[in-house]
Amino acid sequence: MTYSQTRPDDPELEHEYRTGLPALVLAALGVVYGDIGTSPLYAFREALHATGGSGADRENVLGVLSLIVWALTVVVTLKYVCFVLKADNRGEGGTLSLMTLARQSLKGRPKWVLVLGVAGASLFLGDAIITPAISVLSAVEGIQVVAPALSDWVVPVTLSIIAVLFFVQRFGTGGVASVFGPITALWFVVLAISGAIHIFDDPSVLGAINPLHALRYIANNLGSAIAVLGAVFLAVTGAEALYVDLGHFGRRPIVVAWFALVFPSLLLNYFGQGAFVLAHPGMTTHPFFEMHPEWARLPIVCLATAATVIASQAVISGAYSLVRQAMHLNLLPRLEILHTSETHSGQIFMPQVNSFLFIFVAALVITFQSSSGLSAAYGIAVTGEMLITSILLFVVMRRVWNWTLAGTLVVIVPLTLIDTGFLAANVAKFAEGGWVPVAVACTMGLIMQTWTAGRRLLANRTRADEISLTTIIDSLDRKKPPTVSGTAIFLTSDIEGAPTALLHSLKHYKVLHEQNVILSVVTATTPFVPDDERITLESFNPLFSRIVITFGYMETPNIPRALNLARKLGLTFDIMSTSFFLSRRTILPSKKGGMPFWQDRLFIALSRNAGNATDYFGLPTGRVVELGLQTVI
Repeated sequence: MTYSQTRPDDPELEHEYRTGLPALVLAALGVVYGDIGTSPLYAFREALHATGGSGADRENVLGVLSLIVWALTVVVTLKYVCFVLKADNRGEGGTLSLMTLARQSLKGRPKWVLVLGVAGASLFLGDAIITPAISVLSAVEGIQVVAPALSDWVVPVTLSIIAVLFFVQRFGTGGVASVFGPITALWFVVLAISGAIHIFDDPSVLGAINPLHALRYIANNLGSAIAVLGAVFLAVTGAEALYVDLGHFGRRPIVVAWFALVFPSLLLNYFGQGAFVLAHPGMTTHPFFEMHPEWARLPIVCLATAATVIASQAVISGAYSLVRQAMHLNLLPRLEILHTSETHSGQIFMPQVNSFLFIFVAALVITFQSSSGLSAAYGIAVTGEMLITSILLFVVMRRVWNWTLAGTLVVIVPLTLIDTGFLAANVAKFAEGGWVPVAVACTMGLIMQTWTAGRRLLANRTRADEISLTTIIDSLDRKKPPTVSGTAIFLTSDIEGAPTALLHSLKHYKVLHEQNVILSVVTATTPFVPDDERITLESFNPLFSRIVITFGYMETPNIPRALNLARKLGLTFDIMSTSFFLSRRTILPSKKGGMPFWQDRLFIALSRNAGNATDYFGLPTGRVVELGLQTVI
């Protein structure tokens, strides 16, 4: 079977043919499972502390372990591995991909699905600022076990590691990523071995597999159950990465990695921590580090730090990808994108996003000082995103997979109830720090809503002032102005109207080029668009033609490269004698506009800080002419 045969129909086979299943499984370990793989550092500890003063009590330990085991089984294995990973949009995953898949399956593409998608994306960005902070901080806290006298250095060391992590983003992750998989694989092996050894401290801990322990604990401890559930959820944070990174590896490598190594290693380590605490009731401060012999603690701290840096890297890369998707779907303004690899288009660096994340991550570390303090802030964003995923999955099951209503409800109702329970447990931590990711998510949601509403108002104002393209062409046919040699390409977002740049060019220069192309760029609801579907060409007369270029929302728009495909459709031009005409708008606020005055100001600020179209579309800078005008919204 050749690559060209498998590519159009089966993204899964394409991934495996191109790289090989074992290599993809190893790579997936580093990128997909870095976050959930570092949860043993703090999840069991926080859940045990949440039980109250008698944290090492046998019933408490078995109850907490049972809750963790079944959270991993139901939320990660059943929901994400068995169902959500199948809801791919032509091989791509993530909240926005699921939103797009669900929305295009519904008649009229209702706005409530778009709102859910925006909310989910915003919550992911809220989560992205906490993961690096809590992960690196929890690993560096191992210093307190190895050398208690160095406890005051935990925060400075954490900040130093985070600063270096964000600084090296500009150089790309290709070289570093090659060692992500092996290091993370070693981390999971160590988790499994250390946990398996300590299970022998008290083998009865394996009885926590029985879900009755979880149910009995909740029934007998209603007062502390909410706090414990909020801490137990820390064990499954990172599950959303399975879906976000689906497009990088395909479903099978992610599933194989989970069942072959990740799931067993996590279970063994949690059971080992539980048995260790039962055998040593006084050692519950940092059970993960304390259960290792003294000679192994420093290497474990170093390995844990490396694993948390890898987990943080995966979240940062995911934030870049999500913001790029949002930009291409017109949910955010254009931001600068730098490609750090000549061969992998997914490896990008976004300076503004990087700075935003670093400032907030550093502020969180300085404010909360410890991973225990940060654990209160962790969870609300993830549980909210997981609940949104369940709702959108319901739509996909019914409309795309054509499941019966009864069959869909049998799956979705229990998953939604579990998500809702975890969300309620984490909402209880709102005042202690849970407000942080919510505030970030609300800010991002406001920015996306302002940008989409402002763009719609701007388009309506522009359309009201424009003349139809056919009217202009008919007018120029009757009274043809002088022509000059070369090709002029006028960019416009309105496919039907005459570009403002064309009208201003005629007004000021009073000439036409011998070939004039009206060019519009649209974003498809699919992640990638094949070359044979990318270009549509319509010729009006020898002077005028219209081209519509379609890019997938995961692709980087490059107009010159796409125009080469237009040659096959009969368009002839020399790029060195082609001028690209753009409109540069100065937007003015209006007290009687469609948005509140303060939101007008926010939209204008976003517009001014957006990247220019020349760089965004890859246009040759020496061939671009910008014509300015003012618009009141």
